[in-house]
Amino acid sequence: MNDMPKDCRKKVQNSPTDANNGPRSLMPKIFFLHGLDSSGQGTKGRFFEKHFPHIRRPDFSGTLENRLRRLEELCGNEQNLIGSSFGGLMAASYAVARPGQVDRLILLAPALNFAEYRPPARKVSIPCLLIIGRNDTVTPPDVVLPMAEATFHNLEVLTPDDDHLLHKTFMNLEWGDILSV
Repeated sequence: MNDMPKDCRKKVQNSPTDANNGPRSLMPKIFFLHGLDSSGQGTKGRFFEKHFPHIRRPDFSGTLENRLRRLEELCGNEQNLIGSSFGGLMAASYAVARPGQVDRLILLAPALNFAEYRPPARKVSIPCLLIIGRNDTVTPPDVVLPMAEATFHNLEVLTPDDDHLLHKTFMNLEWGDILSV
């Protein structure tokens, strides 16, 4: 586990074009998966809409199974998933079930403490960046991190001094760098 590096705390600039990453048609699909009581138009979704409009932000409702079925309808191969809270649970569950269809995961306080979640028998090798606040009481790091470590072989963890919603951290992450990896 690492504390939040100072270089990840810089404010992202508005970057509606993808000049550094080439034409949008050549970029992998990126989906933002919102939390249980949120939507693609929540705070994080609006941030991505403004700064990274190529990120898809569909809305999900219903059970985890219903949400995963909808995600499967939307996704093809070779996508990156950014999941926040319940959306992080969705992203992890989708990647475990379809490791060949996911290139990379970014999990923001993922709900891996959900009663129905079980790590796979074999860790998946998909690169995964997990960011969880040390003061998160909804998805406590002491419960979530062991589940993530049991799930992902290629896991990077950042644990800033923050809460479940990552109020102090989210907007200050170096998203341009994070998304270009």
